[in-house]
Amino acid sequence: MAKRSAPEVNAGSMADIAFLLLIFFLVTTDIAVDSGLSRKLPPIEENQDDIVIKQKNIFALNVNANNQLFLKAGEDEKLIELKDLRALAVKFLDNGGGTGKDACKRCRGAKDPKSSDNFQKAIISLSNDRLTKYKTYIAVQNEILAAYNELRNREFKREYPKLGMNFVEANDKYQDAQTKPKEKEDLKEKLEAIKLLVPQKFSEAETKNI
Repeated sequence: MAKRSAPEVNAGSMADIAFLLLIFFLVTTDIAVDSGLSRKLPPIEENQDDIVIKQKNIFALNVNANNQLFLKAGEDEKLIELKDLRALAVKFLDNGGGTGKDACKRCRGAKDPKSSDNFQKAIISLSNDRLTKYKTYIAVQNEILAAYNELRNREFKREYPKLGMNFVEANDKYQDAQTKPKEKEDLKEKLEAIKLLVPQKFSEAETKNI
């Protein structure tokens, strides 16, 4: 009796099917994207001499384990609400309490001699407890950034009124891929000038138990 040959499966198209499935999963799968804060660290200073900073130029903000904000600015020490942080930071940065070489011609604040001298001297210092919630940490960072942007927006419109835009809008246009290179170069120059005028002097201490 003759033996029957075993049936064979035609696997000639298996490679094509596998390739199509791979393409399908690549197109339809959500790839996790790293999230976090976009922060550019300052360059290393060659001059390592200690810099003396007046206490009145420091806006010291502590966030404790209960997500409460404790502010020390000038002679004021108090608990504050997150909703008040931006306005308080703007008030501090824009105070203009300096005199002589520290005088601030552009500041529109109260010129309290016990608060910050000018934009260049004012520093916002943040420290967080190890148990501070990430949500609070991000919210505080956003309010501080918004305070700087508020002043930069004002100074940009003041310096370049004919452009009809503020600092944030100009920065968005600079980042836009459709903006022409010549316009980008012009915007970059103006943006850098405002960054020098209102520098973002923000220090963040290592987390600890507050």
